[in-house]
Amino acid sequence: MNGYSKKDVLSYASENSVRFVRLSFCDIFGQLKNVSISASELERAFDEGIRFDASAIRGFLNVEDSDLLLFPDPDTLAVLPWRPTEHGRVTRLYCSIMHPDMTPFEGDARYLLKNLERKLLKEGLEMRSGTECEFYLFTLDDEGNPTLNPMDKAGYLDVAPMDKGENLRREISLMLEEMGIYIETSHHEKGPGQNEIAFRPSTLLATADDIITFKSAVKMLANRSGLYASFLPKPLFDESGSGFHISLSCHRGQESFDAVKEKMCAGILRRIPEISVFLNPVANSYDRLGSFEAPGSVSWGTGNRGLLIRIPETRNESAKRLEVRSADPSCNPYLALLLLASAAEEGIRNDERLSDIEEGRKLPENLKESIELAEGSEFVRSILPEHLVECFLNAKKADWETAAQSGYPKVTARDMEFLVT
Repeated sequence: MNGYSKKDVLSYASENSVRFVRLSFCDIFGQLKNVSISASELERAFDEGIRFDASAIRGFLNVEDSDLLLFPDPDTLAVLPWRPTEHGRVTRLYCSIMHPDMTPFEGDARYLLKNLERKLLKEGLEMRSGTECEFYLFTLDDEGNPTLNPMDKAGYLDVAPMDKGENLRREISLMLEEMGIYIETSHHEKGPGQNEIAFRPSTLLATADDIITFKSAVKMLANRSGLYASFLPKPLFDESGSGFHISLSCHRGQESFDAVKEKMCAGILRRIPEISVFLNPVANSYDRLGSFEAPGSVSWGTGNRGLLIRIPETRNESAKRLEVRSADPSCNPYLALLLLASAAEEGIRNDERLSDIEEGRKLPENLKESIELAEGSEFVRSILPEHLVECFLNAKKADWETAAQSGYPKVTARDMEFLVT
C-alpha cells in the first residue's frame, strides 16, 4: 500500500489534470464493478459516499433494500495507464461498501479481508501472500467474438516466435508496474496459448486488489491486441487447466516461518474441502481438478507440483512460504485469501499437526458437492456473514442446476464470455 490520505488524493487529482475517477468494487463473486465520477465530485465521495443500486448486482440485495454507498480507499489510488490522456487522466480507487446508516455491507469481501488482516496483526501474526495466475489467450472471430482457437501452439517456457504472447505479457508487466504492482516472473505455460504471471508477495489486501487490477488489465490489453483472455479454469478439455496458486507466509513475533508452517498447513488442509466452493466456484472448476498436475486430493510435500499444498525448499528466509495449488482464477480473491488465511490462523492457534490430517481425502468432485460441504460448515459461517453465505451458495446452486441441465457440454465461446469475465 502507498500510505496515501484523502488530502494526498485530492492534491494529486488537482495537480495532475485528473478528469475522471473510477470508484471500483467487486460483487461477491469477484467480478469488477465501478462507478465513474468527475474529479470535482471526489471530495463528496470521500465525505458522503456515492450511492448505487445494489439490487441490480447479482448476489447483493433485494429491490426493497437496494441503496448502498461507495467510500473510496485513498490508499488504492492508481492512474489507469491504458486510458487515453488527451482529455485528462483517469484514476481508480477501490472502495468500501456501506449501508446508508454507515454500517458495513455484509457482502463486502474486501472489507472482511481488511478486518482479518487487522485482527491478525493484533494477535502478532504478520501474514503475507503472493500469487501465480494462469490464463489462456484466444483469437476472435470476424465479428469480434471469442473463439476456442489458442493464439499459438507453444508449450512450457517456449520463446518467440513459437510463443506469440511474449509482447503482450511484457506490456502487461510494464503497465502494472506503472500502477505500483510488481511482477516476479512471466512465461508461456504448458497449454497452447496459455500464460502465467507471478506476483511479488504483499499484504493480503494488496494481493487481492492487485489480482483484480491484473485481470482487468489483461482483458483490456488482450482485447486491444485482437485477442480474448480467458480466466476459465478449464477452457480446453484436452489441455492443462488454469490455476490460481496462492502462497502464504507468516511470522509470529521473533518466530520464523518454519515455526508455524506445519500448523498453517494442517489448518488449511483440515478446512479445504468445506471452503472449496469459494476457491473453485464454477462447474468448470471441477473439470480441472485431478488432471494435468492440478490436485484432486488432500496432499502436501516439498517438490511435487501436483500436491494440494507444496512447501518449496529454499535457504532464503524471506522466500519461505506454503503454496496452495487447488484454487483457480474464477474465484473471488478476497474470499479465497480470507478463508485460507483464517484456516491457517486456526491451525496456528490450535497448534495443529500434519500427522493428525488424513492424507488422500478427495476434494469435492463437482460444484454440487462443494456447495453441500460449505452449507454444513460451521467454520465458513464463523468467518463469513450469513447474508454473504446464503447469497453466494444460492447463486452457486442456480449455476449447478444450469450446468446439470445442459449435460456438461464442452465449453463454448459464450461460456467464456459470460461465465468468468
